[in-house]
Amino acid sequence: MAKKKKNATPEEKLRALLALQVIDTKIDIIREVRGELPLEVKYLEDEIEGVKLRVEKINSEIHDLNIQITDKKNVIELAKGLIEKYKSQQDNVRNNREYDALSKEIEFQELEMQLAEKRIKEYKAKIAHKQEVLGGSQDKLAEVEEALVAKKTELEEITAENAKEEKVLIEQSTIAAEAVEDRLLKAYNRIRKSAVNGLAVVPVERGASGGSYIKIPPQREIDIAARKKIIIDEHSGRILVDAALAEEEEKKMNKKLSKLLSA
Repeated sequence: MAKKKKNATPEEKLRALLALQVIDTKIDIIREVRGELPLEVKYLEDEIEGVKLRVEKINSEIHDLNIQITDKKNVIELAKGLIEKYKSQQDNVRNNREYDALSKEIEFQELEMQLAEKRIKEYKAKIAHKQEVLGGSQDKLAEVEEALVAKKTELEEITAENAKEEKVLIEQSTIAAEAVEDRLLKAYNRIRKSAVNGLAVVPVERGASGGSYIKIPPQREIDIAARKKIIIDEHSGRILVDAALAEEEEKKMNKKLSKLLSA
């Protein structure tokens, strides 16, 4: 396990930072290959849950409408029974007033039947519409589920392909971070977080910073190459190192990682 070296020279501190940057950049590349797939998988999973809830709600509404249809059919059957009863009673009435009263009851039950039949037609129309919507939702669900399977398969293939390498790199990143001075590690992590490409330590190439590509004054470039202090690029905020040191540390780390991955 790497340990922070007491009284480390600026060059040793820069080498520790470079080693960490090389590893973290490789992790970034692996994760970049996965790209937006994890987010896409999550989005599709959420969409499936949403569609399933919609399907469940529509089925519940259709169920409720069918219950209401059954209730209205019962109303019709009850009304038919009462009409028959009242008509039978009309044959045995003693006066016109009783006959008229039964006629009004029959008329009322006929209106109840008509209203119930009207409601049944309305409920059936609603069910037909909801079944149409349900069919569309079920088609959508099948489509999204198929897309999710494809995305998950793609993600699993990419993850499996790089699983060993990523595991080794994460372990080595932890070890490399332990060798970096706490103050510098905090700065490194802060810079990495704000940098689009995750580069906190960059080499000076052709007289310009690898972070901003803005020309660096000759004297500053000489100071960087001397490796006597930690120098920050005033434009990008990144830690600057000379190209030779960056190349040397990258080769060294690549050799170490290659040996670990082939073990």
